[in-house]
Formats: sequence, structure tokens, C-alpha cells
Amino acid sequence: MSYADSKSLSTLRESSRVRALAGVAVAAVLLFAVAPALLSDFRLNLLAKFICFAIVAAGIGLAWGRGGMLTLGQGVFFGLGAYIMAMHLKIADAANRGDSVPDLMKIAGLRELPAYWVPFTSPVVAILAILVLPGVLALVLGLGVFKRKVKGAYFAILSQALAAAFAVLLVGQPTIGGSNGLNNFRSFFGFSLSDPANRRMLYFIAAAVLIVVVLLVRQLMFSRYGELLVAVRDQEERVRFLGYDPANVKVVAYVAAAFFAGIAGALFVPIVGIISPNDVGVMPSIMFLIGVAIGGRTTLLGPVVGALAVTWAQTSLSEQFPSGWTYAQGLLFIAVVGFFPAGLAGIAALRRRRVVEQPAGEVTDKELEPVKEPV
Repeated sequence: MSYADSKSLSTLRESSRVRALAGVAVAAVLLFAVAPALLSDFRLNLLAKFICFAIVAAGIGLAWGRGGMLTLGQGVFFGLGAYIMAMHLKIADAANRGDSVPDLMKIAGLRELPAYWVPFTSPVVAILAILVLPGVLALVLGLGVFKRKVKGAYFAILSQALAAAFAVLLVGQPTIGGSNGLNNFRSFFGFSLSDPANRRMLYFIAAAVLIVVVLLVRQLMFSRYGELLVAVRDQEERVRFLGYDPANVKVVAYVAAAFFAGIAGALFVPIVGIISPNDVGVMPSIMFLIGVAIGGRTTLLGPVVGALAVTWAQTSLSEQFPSGWTYAQGLLFIAVVGFFPAGLAGIAALRRRRVVEQPAGEVTDKELEPVKEPV
């Protein structure tokens, strides 16, 4: 590489960094200033719910967009964090009422907590479990899968089957609500959830977590590790020949995505007020993926914007067209995958590339071809 090429590449990277940080700054202003000023408490709570999905999407963008791992089982890690938080909140509510067990167990005639509920009596243990358990599970699964060189469609099917099995397991556990799940939470670490001020606090917490997650994902994407992750996605055997273990590289991204999903699940519970197997199975996992694909899985902010847009559209349009939204969503996903494989964010990137590389007034046939990226 010549000095001029090296300088041009450095300039391009600096420009990309500035655009990304500017995008994060604009997002922070919108989330912390504009949205609270313009939206009602109900709409702001809905936005907080959408932000939880965007946090999951940011992790998927790292694992799928940069690592090529089609993660169809993120509902497992989302649900793990959500159920841990829900169990702690139910225990805390019972203690506030002077009961030894949550209301659902009291109705069932139980007089003491099951053994696996007891550790989550402590808020510190509950928070540590939310931060650690999804990552540990992803580490075990990742090592078991990637060390055996399972990838592509096989990995996608395996992860989807895991989400389905997890949902079935939850349905068969009456002590955690069975098919109804856990709901009717009254407090969040000592703060009443019926107080509008506390619900706004939850929104700001979720928005702050999203900003931090985006910055962490950006650091991973544009570090030496990020370059190695892309190399594993595109030329795994070459990376192995150079002395790196591709399995270890993939596991890091997979664990990071699970870590973010667990945090998002924990925030989802007090914001929405319910968690059930329907929120953590196959369909929610696919929903996470659709938002990422539409927004642009290889970009930093594309997955986040895509997740926010899709969940907002689902909520808004399903109110008016309950039966039509599912078909519209499927058509949108097919259109993006078929004609814009880099997502909506990739359209702007392609236009910028053409402006830089193409002489004025000249358009080649090659440039009109769609961008092809590995699954």
C-alpha cells in the first residue's frame, strides 16, 4: 500500500468515526431532550420498550453484521435476563406486603420459595446474575458450537431450536407463571412503578444504556478485534492459517450480543410490566433480526434505527390493521433482503461510495449491481 493510499484510508476511517459519533450525539439529544418534551407518558413508555429491543439489535449487528453469525436465538438471553429481574421484583413485592412468597405461589398454596428463587432475594445477586448468566450460557454454547465448526444455516437452525426449547421449558414451570409468565410488578428497587416520575426514570435509564451499548459496539467494531471478526466472516480458513482460532473470535461477539440482550430483558420487565414465554420464543427472536436486517446489519446505527422503526410500525399499524401488519412486515423483509441486502443504511453508504469513486456524469453497470454480503 502506497503512502497516498494509506493516507486516504486513514482519512476515510476518521470521517467514518466522526459521522458515527455525530450520529450518537444526535441520538442522545433526541432521546434525552426531544422525546421527553414532545411525548406523553404513555408514548414515552412505549419508546422505552422499543429501546429495549434496540439494545438487543445492537448486539445482533455485531454478531451477525460483522461476524456473519445468524443469531436466531437471542430471545433466550433476553428472556434469561428478564426472568431473573421479574423473579427479584416479585420477591421484593411480596416482602413489602409482609408475605414470604409471591402472590402466584400463595394462590397455588406454596408457603416457601423454591430453591432456585432464593438467590434472587438479594438485589446484588439478581443484578450480577443478569450481567453474568446470559454471557456464561453464550460462552458455553459458543464454544460447543464454534469449536465444532458449526456455522451458516446450521448455526441459525440450532439457535432457533434453542429459543423454541427455552419457551417450552418456561411454559412447563408453574412456579414462574407457566404460559402466563410473571406480571403485576409494583416496585423497582424501592421505587413505586405506579409513579409517573419513576416510569420516566426507567425511560432515561434505558436510553442511557442504549447509548453506552452503541459506544461499546462501536469500539468493538472498529478495533483490531473488529477487523479480525470481519476477516473470520469473509475468510475463516485464511484466518486459521495465520494462527488465530476463528472459534474464539466468534465466541467473543456471541457473548457480547448475549450480554446486551440480557440487560435489555432486565429493563423490559419493569418498563412493560410483564414477561412470558411469548416474549422470549422463536417469533420474538425473528423480530429482533428483522429490525436489524431492515436497518442495515453491517452499520453501527442501522440495527438500532431499524429496530426502533419496526417496533414502532408494528405498534402503530397493528392498532389499525391487526391482520395486515404481519403480511406487510414479511413483504418489507423480503424487499430489503432481495433488493437492499445492506439494509436501508447501506443505501446512503452506497451513494457516498459512488460520489467518491465515480467521475462526474459517469455511471457504470458494475456500480448498479446490489451489494452482496455473506449471511
